[in-house]
Amino acid sequence: MDDASAAPRSVSSSALFVGFLKIGLSGFGGVMPFARRMIVEKERWLSELEFLDVLSLSQFLPGPNIVNVSVIIGRRFQGVVGAVAASAGLMAMPLVIVLAFATLYAQFDDVAAVRGACTGVSASASGLIVATALKLARPLKASTWQVIVAVTAFVGIALLRVPLPWLLAVLCPVSIAIAWRTRR
Repeated sequence: MDDASAAPRSVSSSALFVGFLKIGLSGFGGVMPFARRMIVEKERWLSELEFLDVLSLSQFLPGPNIVNVSVIIGRRFQGVVGAVAASAGLMAMPLVIVLAFATLYAQFDDVAAVRGACTGVSASASGLIVATALKLARPLKASTWQVIVAVTAFVGIALLRVPLPWLLAVLCPVSIAIAWRTRR
């Protein structure tokens, strides 16, 4: 069965708002795993490959990836109104929660247990990012050159600390040229 055929033709603005509201409530700092699960697996708004296309574009655009995803998907199904509904749903409750936690943290930031809890949450978020990357890579039928480009990007950013714009300036044209050349 083709995953693309399972995607609905239309999603209402209220469904976009509620769906992205749930995503916003599902995680702190690492909502992409929850977004993927809801958009691809649960609601089937997009196929796996369509989601990867949206995510790729979102990572290339300025701003937070998940906000870009919400705008792109909202716009796809309901135009500007859908983009506003999806992004508002995504940010509504997290904004309220962050403001409440910021107020609490300002009062208790000198407590060692609070600082330790923040460190633990950071480790969890890192694990979620790695798990999401592995899930996103699964449907791709990566060729050797794609793996080499991905490893080069990882080494450049994580180990050599090359600034992202410089790395993109080099790797984007190279990978586009290789893809164009090998598509025949």
